[in-house]
Amino acid sequence: MNADRRRKAIVVSAVGVVGLTLAGCSGGNGGGGGSDIEGDFSGEELTVVAAWSGAEQENFEAVLDEFEAQTGATVRYTSFGDNGPTYIQGQLEGGDPPSVAIVGQPALMQELATNGDIVPLSDEALGVVEENYSQDWIDLATVDGETYGVWFKAANKSTVWYNADIYDEAGATEPEDWDDFLEQLQIVTDAGYAGISVGADVGWPLTDWFENVYLRVAGGEKYDQLTNHEIPWTDPSVQETLEVLAELWGSDLVQSGGDQRDFPTSVTEVFGAEPNAGTVFEGDFVAGNITADGNSVVGENALFYDFPSINGSEPSVVGGGDVAVAFSDDPAVDALMQFLASPEAAEIWVPNGGLTSPNQSVDTSLYPDDVSRQIAEALTSAETFRFDMSDLTPSAFGGTQGQGFWQEMIRFYQDPTDIQGTMEALEAAAASAYPD
Repeated sequence: MNADRRRKAIVVSAVGVVGLTLAGCSGGNGGGGGSDIEGDFSGEELTVVAAWSGAEQENFEAVLDEFEAQTGATVRYTSFGDNGPTYIQGQLEGGDPPSVAIVGQPALMQELATNGDIVPLSDEALGVVEENYSQDWIDLATVDGETYGVWFKAANKSTVWYNADIYDEAGATEPEDWDDFLEQLQIVTDAGYAGISVGADVGWPLTDWFENVYLRVAGGEKYDQLTNHEIPWTDPSVQETLEVLAELWGSDLVQSGGDQRDFPTSVTEVFGAEPNAGTVFEGDFVAGNITADGNSVVGENALFYDFPSINGSEPSVVGGGDVAVAFSDDPAVDALMQFLASPEAAEIWVPNGGLTSPNQSVDTSLYPDDVSRQIAEALTSAETFRFDMSDLTPSAFGGTQGQGFWQEMIRFYQDPTDIQGTMEALEAAAASAYPD
């Protein structure tokens, strides 16, 4: 593949690049089911809470403005910042829950559903969701057979970013699969750069590596079983995944000193003023780090390709997202949930950057640049989507610095020869963290 073809003539607008820093994901070709809002809700006031502030808040409030214009309802928005669970619990205890909350943790949605704090989607809202979303996203919003949520925003964490100037100099190209990926990293290494830079002073970038390889090695069903600890971390699928990672992490393709390097620095090593490596893996938010660094331009010399297929695995994406849930079955609230599930709602925000919608019916021509469009289409065209595993597991295992999944992946990065010991340590950590 030549350089011109690889670049795909990407031209990026500034607003699109900024939007990618907090990314979500979208896709489709338009033409899907709209909200078909019925009823006049003049005089009714709804409250919506989410984490978004600043430009994201302004863009989301434009979505709510359109709902107000169509229905006559008044919608009041509040940002809870990084304190979503605490804020929502306080509102519930005070007897004044919001009409709709948009949260980024499936576990919180599950807890609210199990406690009876939120209501399942109406038949009408579920119909809009089923028309516009893949089954993986519907399943992610389902608790005990009832669908509770509408995924409005998503993040693609299966992107591999590369310095096109270095790839061109070395003669490397975008890889076709994992084996080719290793070959291209070797070509970059032979040209005098590290093939890939890794920031491994904390565990979360390494768990993202594991999750992407595991999804491609084991598939979605096994991914779910491991996430729920229905199979042990000593399962052969875990061993195979660690063997794939060990082949890379134990090689000279990886820039040395990764366990002393933070994630932002790993990006700078590839896209800084004096780059030392050709490639870095992480989610679509890497674009924001590149832009903040200021020495490379997303869409020009800073490009990405999808995480490589392993052993012929189907296109797959690991990611995250924000899901809307309703605290009442009031008709006006139900109308808002239907609206949020429609492509029309997302298409208000999409052109401004900063939103990638998991709604397959969103018109991808509306994305403000080719990079955000490419990210969105990779997500919505993926045969398999799974939420970030560490975000779905008990925090004592999947989200606490110095222990569990995070810490054991750091240890494995430092010594990728100890596959058996790593599996046993992960299983012991999981056994103590998961409820009986």
